Amino acid sequence: MRWMLSIAVAVLSVAALPAGAAEERFSVVVGNFRVGHLVVTHEGNKVGIDFAYKNNGRGPTLVESLDIGEAGLPTAWTVTGSTTFGSKVDERFEWGEGKALWRDAGGDAEASADQPLLYVSQSASPWALGLYARLLLADGDQTLPTLPAGEVTLTAGESLSFGEDENRLDVRVYMLSGLDLHPEYVLLDSRKQLFAHASSRVVVVREGYEFESSRLRKLVADLGAARLEGIQERTAHRFDRPLRFRNVRLFDPAALALGEPVSVVVHAGRIAGVQPVDSPVTPGETVVEGEGGTLVAGLYEMHSHTSQDRAILNLAAGITSVRDMGNDYEQLADLVARVEQGKIAGPRVHRSGFIEGFSPFSSNNGRLVESEAEALDAVQWYAARGFHQVKLYNSMKPEWSVAAAAEAHRLGLRVAGHVPAFSNADAMIEAGYDELTHINQIMLGWVLEDGEDTRTLLRLTALKRLASLDLDSPRVQHTLDLIQEHGVAVEPTIAIHENLLLNQDGQVPRGLADVFDHLPVGAQREARRAWSDMSAPGDAEAYRLAYGKVLDTLRRMRERGVSLIPGTDLGGSFHFHRELELFQQLGYSPAQVLKLATLDMARYLGEDQQSGSIERGKRADFFLVPGDPTADLKAIRSIRAVVKDGVLYLPSEIYPNFGIRPFAEAPVLLHPHID
Repeated sequence: MRWMLSIAVAVLSVAALPAGAAEERFSVVVGNFRVGHLVVTHEGNKVGIDFAYKNNGRGPTLVESLDIGEAGLPTAWTVTGSTTFGSKVDERFEWGEGKALWRDAGGDAEASADQPLLYVSQSASPWALGLYARLLLADGDQTLPTLPAGEVTLTAGESLSFGEDENRLDVRVYMLSGLDLHPEYVLLDSRKQLFAHASSRVVVVREGYEFESSRLRKLVADLGAARLEGIQERTAHRFDRPLRFRNVRLFDPAALALGEPVSVVVHAGRIAGVQPVDSPVTPGETVVEGEGGTLVAGLYEMHSHTSQDRAILNLAAGITSVRDMGNDYEQLADLVARVEQGKIAGPRVHRSGFIEGFSPFSSNNGRLVESEAEALDAVQWYAARGFHQVKLYNSMKPEWSVAAAAEAHRLGLRVAGHVPAFSNADAMIEAGYDELTHINQIMLGWVLEDGEDTRTLLRLTALKRLASLDLDSPRVQHTLDLIQEHGVAVEPTIAIHENLLLNQDGQVPRGLADVFDHLPVGAQREARRAWSDMSAPGDAEAYRLAYGKVLDTLRRMRERGVSLIPGTDLGGSFHFHRELELFQQLGYSPAQVLKLATLDMARYLGEDQQSGSIERGKRADFFLVPGDPTADLKAIRSIRAVVKDGVLYLPSEIYPNFGIRPFAEAPVLLHPHID
């Protein structure tokens, strides 16, 4: 039985709601499955909202109450409930007597306001986006100042029709900019009521139109691509003739050191030569003045769920290759094609085939299977399409893993993944895993009781139990022995555990401390909230101690020679820089970390003859920083230029498109005079 509701056909059929309707009802759709609801009730000037969905065993649960003033602006707004990872939400806003007061995860704040201003809620449901859009439509220049800070702008898009016959609706697409790093897309009907909000993965759509979710996802993907194509046209610098980086030092991953100053010449997507620093510039070359800075080969982010918006930000962070760890096949194929054609900027993608079982807790991504035979069919499907490996997930029955791994190996694929529910890492190592994903997936096997279900948030909340774990116990040592004996790699995703176990409401997270002031207000605000529910006495301390056990475990793995793989599951970009910094805390030197993230990962993926170091004949994938990252790894945050496949990108040109203040100035470019 398939527990989640397929929406290949509409589950309901209702006409458009009339103006002044007492209730609006929406479905939340992930993949082809209805996973939640959004119900909005109206009574006079009061609005009540019930919003909840669960995908992959987690999701937000929120209740909202709004008072709408005469101008259509909220004069009071409360949001309570929990976030995707379980932290408590208790957000409140009120305007009156010339003052706006609000409380969100960052704490209490206020501002003088003779008239109500548009308050942008930190935790509200997607219905708020329709509210913002209506208010902006009534404004002359469709730009409004917002509380706590900043402004939001509306851009109208095309008009479309959804549904058929008596259920046909005419709607218009709108883009909201200024709320965060990336714009949001909403669709309003002819009465300016919300019809849908869509992202590349999650769709919130009016009940009765669930069957349009695939079309909505494609619509926003195309809109996002058009925006990114414009950024690509403005920021991608292509050269028909050689491009020379003059006076730079190269990071040599084999020697774990910087070399003497040289010039690096790029032509036709390849490194044409590494030449003496004073080599003559040939006619027609463009010269980048390196000013004694460091060139590092492009980084490999090994845990990506690749999306259009993340792609270019990864590139700006020096990440020229990613390993995608699970995605919608069609969306990923379209993204890869756009990148390879040069239409949008992004890293090279190595694909993992996602295989999940059907359950009430499924991650509705990749191939979902109901039997061992279907699991084998999924392995074969991915192998025929050139995937690098398969990734097995939580709801797949553990007993299928042996056959799935054997078939993957027979077809030349590697096997990685989570530990399926009701099993443990030891069993998956014996089943044939080549790599274990996320350190919590290993450590949970040391603290869970039989029958406990890791398809829920328990796979995160049970980490509190690690606080009292004895790492010298036989159970722990047996797993570490198995990992070592079988040569299993571990991809720990340390940074995501740092967020889960340490982030506190109102505090700048450790992982973003160096970049926080560069981010737009919306991103800053979102960052200053806890991920996990730490409201019970002692929980925060237990999580802190658990994080210490995570790092201690990884140090022991490193000492045993276990291959540790750097990846984030956080979108990469700034978070990948933090991931690499955390590897230093395991005992790696800055130079060893850089080698791990460049040449070692190129070798791990079987392409070290093409990438991973800066040598003549290899791909022209590298980045320029002003300092010495072998002395201070934080130097990689100040990237001045990135080259991927011979195309030059300047992060100082890219970041303003996302509201990010650049971290470094662009280098001087000397363009030739060509007759």
